[in-house]
Amino acid sequence: MKSPSASDAGAPDRSASSVEQLPAALAQRVLGWTVAPERFLTGRRGWIPRWHFQPLKRVEDAFKLLDAAATGFTLTLSGDQVFTALVRVGSSTGSATGESKAATITVALARAIGLDVPDSALDPERR
Repeated sequence: MKSPSASDAGAPDRSASSVEQLPAALAQRVLGWTVAPERFLTGRRGWIPRWHFQPLKRVEDAFKLLDAAATGFTLTLSGDQVFTALVRVGSSTGSATGESKAATITVALARAIGLDVPDSALDPERR
C-alpha cells in the first residue's frame, strides 16, 4: 500500500465523494496509481482504461487491492448467500456485508483505510 504522506494526515476529506469515484480513490491510495482522464497510469509508462479496473464488480480487482494493502482478512459466506468481509490494514479494520463478493471485499478494505463508504456501494442496483 502506498504510504500516506504528511499532507494526507491532516486531510479533512476521508470520503470517496461518490460510489462512482471509489475505484479511482482506491487505485490512487492503495495501488499508487495516478488518476488521469479515462485511464489509470500504473507506473513504468503503463496504463489501463478506467473501465477495466472495477473492484466493486470484479473479484480479481478486489483481490488486487487486498494483495496490495491488507495485513489480514476474513471472508465468510452465510447460508443465505450473503458475504461478510473483515479486512485489516495495519492496526485498522473495516467490515462490510453484502451479496456481491467483490463489492463486500472492496468496501471493507476502503473502510479499513479510513474512507467513508456508504452501504449503497454494496447494492448493485444503486451503483
